[in-house]
Amino acid sequence: MSLEALIFDVDGTLADTEETHRQAFNCTFLRFDLKWEWTKPLYRELLTISGGKERINHYIGMLPVPLAERARLCQLVPSIHREKAALYTQLISDGRCPLRPGVARLLAEADDAGVRLAIASTTTAANVDALLTRQLGNGSLRQFQTIACGDLVEQKKPAPDIYERALSTLGLPAERCVAFEDSRNGLYAAKAAGIFTVVTASQWTEGDDFTDADLRVSYLGDDEHPLSPAEAARVGGPFLGLRELRSLHETATRDSSSPTPAL
Repeated sequence: MSLEALIFDVDGTLADTEETHRQAFNCTFLRFDLKWEWTKPLYRELLTISGGKERINHYIGMLPVPLAERARLCQLVPSIHREKAALYTQLISDGRCPLRPGVARLLAEADDAGVRLAIASTTTAANVDALLTRQLGNGSLRQFQTIACGDLVEQKKPAPDIYERALSTLGLPAERCVAFEDSRNGLYAAKAAGIFTVVTASQWTEGDDFTDADLRVSYLGDDEHPLSPAEAARVGGPFLGLRELRSLHETATRDSSSPTPAL
């Protein structure tokens, strides 16, 4: 089947935003007079939990506090998350999270070729808007035919819900799409939805098991940041462009639909 849409995760995939998220969480904890600090090693562990509110609730469950205090803290979660989200958008607006190498190039290639674009992320729509507006300019959200965010589905990644919602809104079968992820939860979600998945691990997910990925590269690449010789040989060019994606996708789709030889 021909390739008709590219579906992108946001945090860690479009841009390495997680350090800014971590800083926003820690600053917000101070504002709520909470003596919590999410160090980088701790935050890496917490990233296995999809969704900001879910992450805070999980952390509260780890604390050695009485049940009454745990209940009080859990009631604060929506307010903490709302304050953190507002602070994050302020931090993003200063341009501290540039798009990863090759992202802007591939988005432009797809747009010019009439290949549809979509977002499937556990972050909020406000966070997506803040990042893309800062990096791609006003009106950049109109490039994307659908923006499926975490609060729109019952279960977050690794469940396939967010990808299934994106596919439904696009009106396309999984076989006509490619997903881009940087995390194991994201990979599981996309593959569970039946989508050909490219993984570009971030500093927070490097070393995770991405065996099930259809393709793994360090980043998408561009003229200033070409892929390594080994990755370029695997992809079929110095960076992962629409032409290379179509070839890889077509081969994978053809191979998966070929009948199994009789033994």
